Amino acid sequence: MPNALLISDLTKTYANNVQALSQVNLTVAQGDFFALLGSNGAGKTTMIGIICSLLHKTSGEVNVLGMNQATQLNNVKRMIGLMPQEFNFNPFEPIEEILINQAGYYGISHRMAKIKAESLLRRVELWDKRQDIAKSLSGGMKRRLMLARALIHQPKILILDEPSAGVDVEIRRSMWAFLKELNAEGMTIILTTHYLEEAESLCRNIAILDKGQIIEQSSMKKLLAKVSQQVLILESAKVLPAVLPEVSFEAKRLDDYSLQVILDGINISSALNELSKQGVEIEHVRSAQNRLETLFLRLTSKAG
Repeated sequence: MPNALLISDLTKTYANNVQALSQVNLTVAQGDFFALLGSNGAGKTTMIGIICSLLHKTSGEVNVLGMNQATQLNNVKRMIGLMPQEFNFNPFEPIEEILINQAGYYGISHRMAKIKAESLLRRVELWDKRQDIAKSLSGGMKRRLMLARALIHQPKILILDEPSAGVDVEIRRSMWAFLKELNAEGMTIILTTHYLEEAESLCRNIAILDKGQIIEQSSMKKLLAKVSQQVLILESAKVLPAVLPEVSFEAKRLDDYSLQVILDGINISSALNELSKQGVEIEHVRSAQNRLETLFLRLTSKAG
């Protein structure tokens, strides 16, 4: 079975001699939920533009589901659905018509386009708004419309460029649930995001791009295992002692009922047992740091 995406020695140099990508190699397996991370200016948008045939590469190869982009461009385009970061639909067009018109670009009949549009608008909970013009939608609804439009031609690969930027937590979570459904149905999803919590929650594999080069490509599980230090908030049902007992890890009292601990090479069970022996009973534990963000900053600083 061919990979969903195989990029070999991809380089992009703009007319002003700025090199956005330098001999990038990237592999994404079919059915994967893949995170492509990088800070602003790292080259993510350029790479997505090239994969989606919106930009011309300087050199290198892009293969999609075993098809070479240079020789089978139209077939490659049909395989990919793109949800860009910026809203780029006609704001004065009814949202159902936006989907139907998009389907027409892929040769889908008007009758079939209406059927597909209804199915998608119901899935993204916009069917009741189908006759409303796009301009009238909230930011979160516009994001869901963008997602439905990217899916109207039933692509095999979905590329999401900052899909939950500017939406509230509730809408973000509902979008995550929908994306997980799509992935479970077999769709390959490639995600770029600044919400590192989003990447950690959704993605199985990850690549980190920095200054136009891939500096890390790994499974999410293996990558996060490199973070040995954990910063946790522990909450007690009883008032904590004003002076904490001595323990083998760093602990700081935050208020009457919570303390922050830093565990380096010590697992949480051992820490809780140690506190319990000292009379401190913990009933709730939560993370005070995003492990992926910690690792991302460490890797990009090393690469710099």
